[in-house]
Amino acid sequence: PPAHSRSDWIGPPDRHSNLRPIIFHVPAEESALERRLREARQEAQASNQRFWARHNRAFRQEKEEFIYSRLKAKGLEMRDESGRKATLNAEEMADFYKDFLSKNFKKHLQYNRDWYKRNFRITFLMGQVALVRALRWLRWRKKNVEP
Repeated sequence: PPAHSRSDWIGPPDRHSNLRPIIFHVPAEESALERRLREARQEAQASNQRFWARHNRAFRQEKEEFIYSRLKAKGLEMRDESGRKATLNAEEMADFYKDFLSKNFKKHLQYNRDWYKRNFRITFLMGQVALVRALRWLRWRKKNVEP
């Protein structure tokens, strides 16, 4: 983002995680509390990026292996006569999705716990920043209104 930008910038979806990366704005006079909030948000983004990139990579790999094994069991190749990629029907793929979710249940549960912890911390810090800004504004207003 340009140096004069005063807001966060959101990029296109990452090809591995499908998450849109954020470049966080760093104010010139960022307080220690505001820095803690920004760093907590950056940490949460990085953690989400890592989890979903790993998860999606494993999903794609296991899906390809599942399709290959099912096609092989049927005596079919990965590509049909016209060169198109062979597929399985929705019912067969539902078996894969169910198994994949069951196998990764604990990972998803841990991810959700961590996600809630991070977001609670971010929300708490946002409340603190908002309170400090409101008090600063009230002091400024009181100082400028009094004779």
